[in-house]
Amino acid sequence: MASSRTAIQLTLPLRSLARGVVARPGPSPVVPLVLPGSYTPARHVPPPCTPQVRYSSHSPLGAAPVNPRKKVTMQTLRSLYKKGEPITMLTAHDFPSGHVADAAGMEMILVGDSLAMVALGMEDTSEVLMDEMLLHCRSVARAAKSAFTVADLPMGSYEVSPEQAVQSAIRIVKEGRVQSVKLEGGEEMAPTIKRIVQAGIPVVGHIGLTPQRQNALGGFRVQGKSTAGALRLLKDALAVQEAGAFMVVVEAVPAEIAAIITKKLSVPTIGIGAGNGCSGQVLVQIDMTGNYPPGRFLPKFVKRYADVWGETIKGIEQYREEVKSRAYPSQEYTYPIAKEELAEFEKAADVIKRS
Repeated sequence: MASSRTAIQLTLPLRSLARGVVARPGPSPVVPLVLPGSYTPARHVPPPCTPQVRYSSHSPLGAAPVNPRKKVTMQTLRSLYKKGEPITMLTAHDFPSGHVADAAGMEMILVGDSLAMVALGMEDTSEVLMDEMLLHCRSVARAAKSAFTVADLPMGSYEVSPEQAVQSAIRIVKEGRVQSVKLEGGEEMAPTIKRIVQAGIPVVGHIGLTPQRQNALGGFRVQGKSTAGALRLLKDALAVQEAGAFMVVVEAVPAEIAAIITKKLSVPTIGIGAGNGCSGQVLVQIDMTGNYPPGRFLPKFVKRYADVWGETIKGIEQYREEVKSRAYPSQEYTYPIAKEELAEFEKAADVIKRS
């Protein structure tokens, strides 16, 4: 429940801020000071929102837009599906990536187990643990004010039994603060999906290339390229739907096969490397934003929409150069002090011996 505390503003002289104490009244210009621990939640900030001066790098991020979009719900997603409007989904693994995905208008944010590689530097998704997923889920959930959030159940948290899966799903939703869970598998996972849904937790299925099972699949291979393989995927999709999944991710499947599967279902499909005949699309955020070093392998289906890595490198290199040359921080990035206060301090400092 959102806090009802409101911001308490005090007017202090600038020289008082510089000294860290309340000084005697004087002619110095004044600025508003927001006391730590007293704040107005972003959605409660009354219009118009004026820019705030931050005096510390440890302050929360600035206020959200005055009129944020409405919260996306399962009903919203169902409405988009019925209208034939593609559903947008993007991964996020922490507060900043969740914040930008939400601000950009994503209908859904997936806290994917791909964070094992993109956030934790692991070799593959099978390494990430439940406690690690929970930490990242909470971080993203704090940022996702409008988007509908989904989290992967990590490998080892749901395969043993439906009861284990229900317990894991409850943890992800209760402790991770997300709205639904995603798990990999087809017909064989139908009983598990059914139990989770019966527990009141929405489930997104995942068929085709299932990264947690890459070793059993012989690596990251396109699925459904043969008649038998495509029929198996269709059966998987129907079984997952019948078990109660409200959506199915279809990964690394020929576009034509994914389109046929989509038409056979009465729930949305979200494609990743499955063509534009699906009901929506999902990509890994760092892939599509170009936030990776040159030479990194990318799947065939990834389109790079930005060069976050390149722009960030440029900015950091410029910062390094300006620090070395003492160009930064210039006067505009420093705090002022009254001349008389400075002169008084210099006199006092002269009598203190250097240690």
